[in-house]
Amino acid sequence: MTQKFRSEALESELKKLHHIVEGVKATVIVNIDGLLVAAYPDEDSPEHNPTSSPQVAAMAATLIGLAEKTLGRLAQGDLERLLMQGEEGTLVIYPAGRAAVAVLVEKDVQMAQVLYATERAADEVAAILGR
Repeated sequence: MTQKFRSEALESELKKLHHIVEGVKATVIVNIDGLLVAAYPDEDSPEHNPTSSPQVAAMAATLIGLAEKTLGRLAQGDLERLLMQGEEGTLVIYPAGRAAVAVLVEKDVQMAQVLYATERAADEVAAILGR
């Protein structure tokens, strides 16, 4: 798979999440080093919007590292999903092979739909990236 086709396929998966799940603010794919691989939407700057793609990617990478260390320390196995709920919304992160899919959603969304769609997207992203 060529690099251009791969990036288009990744962005397509993120767009799909926005269309399937109502209330999605931002979706990103972040690699294991914390670098932003793909984002949707990608037009915001972190200085003006704390929920911009680079901010979500950076926070997701930090949280994944902490979660993996914590689960390892407590002998709870590999990370399957990370879910953080706040007063204004929720951050959901699923591992996707050598990367992860992070979705930031508004407060009053159907979480079952978010979790299902994000897990499916993470499986697709892992396949696109070659696990």
